[in-house]
Amino acid sequence: MSIWEHLEELRQVLLRALIGLLLGVVVAFFFAKPLITWLALPVGGIERLQAVEVTESIGVYMRVSLLAGLILALPWIFFQLFSFIGQGLTEKERKYLLIAIPFATLLFAGGAAFAYLVMLPSSLKFFQDLLQIQTTLRIRSYFDFMTNLVFWIALSFEIPLIVFILSRVGLVNAEILRKGWRIAIVVIAVLAALITPTADPVNMAIFMLPLFALYLLSIGLAALAGKQRQQAAGKEN
Repeated sequence: MSIWEHLEELRQVLLRALIGLLLGVVVAFFFAKPLITWLALPVGGIERLQAVEVTESIGVYMRVSLLAGLILALPWIFFQLFSFIGQGLTEKERKYLLIAIPFATLLFAGGAAFAYLVMLPSSLKFFQDLLQIQTTLRIRSYFDFMTNLVFWIALSFEIPLIVFILSRVGLVNAEILRKGWRIAIVVIAVLAALITPTADPVNMAIFMLPLFALYLLSIGLAALAGKQRQQAAGKEN
């Protein structure tokens, strides 16, 4: 295939993924109200939040529907992306990509759960206890804060799987990752400072520790993928 044919195929893949996302958002839209009520529990319930502008409520409704729709559509989105990547791989390697789809979805969902159950409460406590004053939260402010935190942390939990796939096709290896652990700590610290809502050591550590654990897991997965790749190459020879 020429470069233009690859670009056309990529366009089709992205279009199908977008259609899947839209369908997921439509489904999530019907369940957004009870989901919003549940997501507001860390601040004491939806009754603790206030809307100042007329359009705040519908904005929050759409934002939560988008995040929930993305999670619902993830298996389809991953299938489309992995199918496109797999065009340049062998049939056996394409099977690995298909097997990776449920793991990619579980990693994203696990990251979202970690952000909501662990990071969000600690971040809210830091903000609300900083000046020891009563805080009145706007619904848009809270849900912008919460969905941003959940999305980026959930996305970071995909790192081990991405590393495994890259190692399986020979783009990275475990030795490079082992030697680069110091650089990884710096990168993780920068990401923690950008993604976490506060720059205090407690919140940064809450994010950095599991992310570094994921990096260590990535090294193990890279070693496993490299070994499998060598075995496959030996059988072919």
